[in-house]
Amino acid sequence: MAAHTQSAPAPAAPRDEGTSWIDTVVRARELSLLGVLAILVIGVSIAEPRFLNAQNLRDILLNVSIVGLLAVGQTVVVVTRNIDLSVGSVLGITAFATGVLFADHNAPIWLVFILGMLFGAFFGLMNGVMVAWARVPSLVITLGTLYVIRGIDFAWAHGRQINAADMPDSFLHLGTASIIGFPVMPLITIAAMVIVGGVLGRSRMGRELYAIGSNPDAAVLAGIRVSRRVLGAFIASGALAGLAGVLFAARFGTIDAAAGTGQELGVVAAVVVGGVAIFGGSGTVYGAALGALLLATIPSALVILQINPFWEQAINGALLLLAIGLDAFLAHRLARELRKRSSHRV
Repeated sequence: MAAHTQSAPAPAAPRDEGTSWIDTVVRARELSLLGVLAILVIGVSIAEPRFLNAQNLRDILLNVSIVGLLAVGQTVVVVTRNIDLSVGSVLGITAFATGVLFADHNAPIWLVFILGMLFGAFFGLMNGVMVAWARVPSLVITLGTLYVIRGIDFAWAHGRQINAADMPDSFLHLGTASIIGFPVMPLITIAAMVIVGGVLGRSRMGRELYAIGSNPDAAVLAGIRVSRRVLGAFIASGALAGLAGVLFAARFGTIDAAAGTGQELGVVAAVVVGGVAIFGGSGTVYGAALGALLLATIPSALVILQINPFWEQAINGALLLLAIGLDAFLAHRLARELRKRSSHRV
């Protein structure tokens, strides 16, 4: 059973010639994304040199920072063979709560960040309890909480809009501030990515999350506390969505109950395009972040090239289908190799 606790894409698979090529393909997904991103940037830059100007690159990094942060949290959930569709609503209600804390209570910035993450973690806890202990499919639960949280947000806001004038300038400065020419918000996302990536890749907890996604039944037999780990994954996703909500308020300044609407679709697309298998058990936060960066670069490229922006949805959808198709193919091929291996042992 020890093989089930590895963080490789297929923890249960023996290392033989039949499966080694699959591991190679999975590990190469992130390099492939870098290659596609490089080709996109070079091609657009040749066609329109303005694409590489400092302001455009800065805008891309700022735009990807929030989606990238959500993608990091989503990865933790998806590797356990679950999904969290409520992250957009959690971001929205946390962003509004951030504005309320400043406008009505004059809260200090450090406290707002802490409360924002705790607020998001609370919603993650609710999702996790229903998925881990009530055994309700995560797709159903989080689709429901997506609308419930959004409804609570609209009822709370009651048509109210919080403007930049209601929040401190030092907080709003986070949305535009730079350190040695590099925007602060992407640095926060990178820090979260490195921390979560380290936990997933190097800790026992991370190995157990991958094992759960690869084979939940085998994980139970191996003594892994599956319910506790799944609950923790949803809490982590909620906390990072809460942090993203605080950063959303700093980035845009004007907040209402519609903040973050539709973000969950872009996040899931970024995670899957980034090589995190929707079937669970494989992928990294680094790939998810690269997926978010690629999907954020595409609309900027379309604008620069003066191409109809409606093509963005078509391109994103095609990338998503390609990624899911590749994951399905690899999972099918791996299962066949495992059956062949088992028959040889018999």
